Amino acid sequence: MQHITALGFDLFDTLVVVQHLQREEAVGRLLRSLEHSGLALTVEAFLPVYRAAARRFMEAAQRDGVETYNRLWVSTALQELGHDIAPDDPRIALGVDAYFSAFVDYAVPIPGTLDMLAALKGTYRLGLLSNLTYAPAALRIIDKLGMTPFFDAILVSGQLGYRKPHPMVFAALVEQLGMPQAQTAFVGDNLDADVRGAQQAGLQPIWVTHGQVQDTSAGADVPIVTNWQELARLLHRP
Repeated sequence: MQHITALGFDLFDTLVVVQHLQREEAVGRLLRSLEHSGLALTVEAFLPVYRAAARRFMEAAQRDGVETYNRLWVSTALQELGHDIAPDDPRIALGVDAYFSAFVDYAVPIPGTLDMLAALKGTYRLGLLSNLTYAPAALRIIDKLGMTPFFDAILVSGQLGYRKPHPMVFAALVEQLGMPQAQTAFVGDNLDADVRGAQQAGLQPIWVTHGQVQDTSAGADVPIVTNWQELARLLHRP
């Protein structure tokens, strides 16, 4: 690897994991919020319509790199069920926030992450670049887990309007870190969004697998680490 002066990190399944959360619980929180706002809905009626809408919006976002938003999924589902409610309706905003509160509650750091960030802080400029449609949830998670002070730049796709692997988000990260693009590495678990996205944007990708069994042959041309100790050794390699 070339000389590195800045490091960007993905968030989910790279620095943190959401443990033991059943998707039904998150949707249940959304439904309870909507019911509290006066909308009578059942899980049986809402869930398949909501999931179909979410799938359509996410497929378009992944294809085009333009971020989607949960308020659009909820509004679309409600409209298909006969409720004429716009995406910017405050009842939907409350519901989306309730939905993501489950992710905040169940997020935990991958073992050794805080120590790793503490060891790198001061030697490198550190940034966070996460794909998440609802930026407040990502910000709450890193704040709750004590990670916020480690980062010189924090970017979430829900704020940027684009998502990895779109080159715009990596360019925004480099700009905020203030170090040369070629001296900036990006650490992530997703081959397409994190590794290939960083590589195509001119950053140095590092693929972290955390020991998960997967086919790494597709990433044979980039450094692969299975834990934070291996990352430290890679960074300090002459």
